[in-house]
Amino acid sequence: MPNPIVTHSDLSGALPLVARGKVRDLYQIDDQTLLFVATDRISAYDVIMENGIPDKGIILTLLSAHWFVVLTQSVPNLRTHFRSLDLPAHIPHDLHKQLLNRSMQVRSFRIFPIEAIVRGYITGSAWSEYRKSGRVHGMEVQRGLRESEAFPGGPIYTPSTKAEAGKNDENIHPDKAAEIVGEKYAQRIEELSLLLYSKAREYALERGIIIADTKFEFGLDTTTDDVVLVDEILTPDSSRFWPASAYKVGEAQASFDKQYLRDWLVSQSLKGREGVSMPEDVVQNTEAKYREAFERLVGKRWVDVVADRCCYSHDNLKHL
Repeated sequence: MPNPIVTHSDLSGALPLVARGKVRDLYQIDDQTLLFVATDRISAYDVIMENGIPDKGIILTLLSAHWFVVLTQSVPNLRTHFRSLDLPAHIPHDLHKQLLNRSMQVRSFRIFPIEAIVRGYITGSAWSEYRKSGRVHGMEVQRGLRESEAFPGGPIYTPSTKAEAGKNDENIHPDKAAEIVGEKYAQRIEELSLLLYSKAREYALERGIIIADTKFEFGLDTTTDDVVLVDEILTPDSSRFWPASAYKVGEAQASFDKQYLRDWLVSQSLKGREGVSMPEDVVQNTEAKYREAFERLVGKRWVDVVADRCCYSHDNLKHL
């Protein structure tokens, strides 16, 4: 039986609601712990669609948890906010079906108000800016690049502002990010973002996926002064995933992410418009792309994950 589409979580007062984002609803468990609930909402061009994508929140949650394990194993001393996919004990049983495997217990940190974007290939808004000015996020890059080409000098760090719901993120120069968060933290965020992207790109490429670009977010542990990896990571929502077998420089790429939705919105002259409902074929095709990305990266069939409706703990996530 298909899982119900969840575009709005409702814990019936079991936990206090902290905030609703574009995709996630945040609830307070205690002074140090939050419950992230990934809904099936989907946004494009900073606008939330009226209808959702089946199982999207579950895909994002389980894939993020998988990446937390992969990266902590490959990056020494990496700290993340991830605690568990188990539901808090005081969540009523009748809410478990709504929340199971789309919820994540995380540590609460002070969030840096920037998005740490790493680009390995020139595409999307970077390609648009480059065609107009020869720059990316205000930075000079090599001339003569073609669409979807890898940056010759390696991946580049291209931060953006972290806008509130209903507002647009703004691409900024790394120097501006340093002004926002402070030079010490900006340097650590940049170094960590590039390292994490490099490790993830190698891992994904072995599984037939090119990570063209991705977005990380970080928080600050004020007790230790450590920069901590937070939020979702390396999902079809926060990254561009391209099939390596079909990669060709000089053109737009097929993808396993929400670029399909973006392209549909542009083709229908709906980019940035509020109140858009996706037709069923767009919903189904987007769902299929998210599932394929999950299966390739995790190495497990989605139907097996759906059939095994248990809560994964940090210790057994490696078996996903």
